[in-house]
Amino acid sequence: MQNNQSTSNQSGSGRLFWGIFISLFVIAILFAGLSFLYLAKVTSSSGDRYYEISGSGNGKVAVVDLDFTILTSGSIVRQFKEYGEDNSIKAIILRVNTPGGGVAASQEMYEMIKSVRDAGKPVIVSISSLGASGGYYAACGGSIIVADGGSLVGSIGVIINLTNFKDLAEKIGVSQTIIKSGDLKDAGNPLREINEKDKEYFQEIVDDSFEQFLEVVSKERKMNMDTLKLYATGRVFTGRQAEKIGLVDSIGTYEDAIRIAGRMAGIDGEPVIVKEKVRLSFVERILEGFSNNEIKSIKEDLQNEFINQPLLQYKFEY
Repeated sequence: MQNNQSTSNQSGSGRLFWGIFISLFVIAILFAGLSFLYLAKVTSSSGDRYYEISGSGNGKVAVVDLDFTILTSGSIVRQFKEYGEDNSIKAIILRVNTPGGGVAASQEMYEMIKSVRDAGKPVIVSISSLGASGGYYAACGGSIIVADGGSLVGSIGVIINLTNFKDLAEKIGVSQTIIKSGDLKDAGNPLREINEKDKEYFQEIVDDSFEQFLEVVSKERKMNMDTLKLYATGRVFTGRQAEKIGLVDSIGTYEDAIRIAGRMAGIDGEPVIVKEKVRLSFVERILEGFSNNEIKSIKEDLQNEFINQPLLQYKFEY
């Protein structure tokens, strides 16, 4: 009896010991994590902008990267405004690698790029891998468009993606009551079937946005509207094909674009390249060592597809 009691006491003491040990270990981990986050906060300079300058010529050319799915126009508009007002910047290169994105954001970028060009500062667009849809719309604001021969260019068109979860919601017992002021107030609601009136409504929006796209390309590329419509089917073209039909001005690399910018700006010799950079925080610099472009791409895709995606898009779907 005493042996059983002794064994029971020892077992209880063991459980108490390990319970205390695990609790202290968890507290230590939490404390270390909070300390790390605090240190990161007080030492962070994330978001600070600075300029990377290379070359030793006698004139400056700024480079602006449009290398993301277009959700907002903010960074591109700001950079073009700053460089447009800076008299030391003689030309701007817009380096494009994007499938496009939101209609309004693409239009805002185009208008700002065009305004800088029309004010007399050359804007050379350099398309690398992909200059599609909203990215091509923005590119049309430039003075000249240069693309690699193997680039994908075009995808002139508009798309609205409407996902429907009605059947799934019914299976898991989710229902919805809608009280609305008009028939179209909940058009596109993912928990009900889209009807013909909804489809007509969205088609009208798509058609009008498409017409705006065509008007810009026709004007900027000096293309007859009927001819343009033959190519504006949503398809992309290689850079070489795009040159033949007039969507780009010449085939060339980024280095060619730099030389063109120097020539158009009247710069003798190799221009000085000015490029905006964003300083990483303490945490971001550490995490960068453990991450790769694939992880970054997955993170951006998840954010773009499920969080911030505009409904109405000039975007190449692939």
